[in-house]
Amino acid sequence: MAKNTNKDKQAEQKTNVMRVLDQAKVSYKHYCYADTEAISGMEVASVLGQDPDQVFKTLVLVGKSGEHYVFVVPVNKELDLRKAAKAVGEKSVEMIKSKELLPLTGYIHGGCSPIGMKKRFTTVLHESAAEYETIMFSAGRIGYQVQVAPDDLKKIIPFSLADITD
Repeated sequence: MAKNTNKDKQAEQKTNVMRVLDQAKVSYKHYCYADTEAISGMEVASVLGQDPDQVFKTLVLVGKSGEHYVFVVPVNKELDLRKAAKAVGEKSVEMIKSKELLPLTGYIHGGCSPIGMKKRFTTVLHESAAEYETIMFSAGRIGYQVQVAPDDLKKIIPFSLADITD
């Protein structure tokens, strides 16, 4: 009988995001890089052998109105705050403070996913997501990613597409 190594346990661990995808019967692939030193999105893309254009990071911002928004952008791009504000009809938006992330979303910095937040926020994906059969983003825990078709993601969270990067 084979031993159940720590790496096997990591691969078997389901995150809340994976449970939400399973419940919605959405097809996805999951990846675990918890046993690596990867921290930044670019490092994650490299470790997993993925195109950085298809690996997305989830950013939570607050508008001048006090409303919160989720922006999902490729890891090799920077969010343009003016374009982001325009996309959600705000005068301006800014990143929330790191300490506000967990109480607001249920996620910690580095493990934030657009799926499974404590409440639903207006979500905008970078328009390039529509160009790909699948995109990859955090599975809701540091060290875990999921790969999902944008059309399938729409079954779980409503989002719009916009040019929101520099």
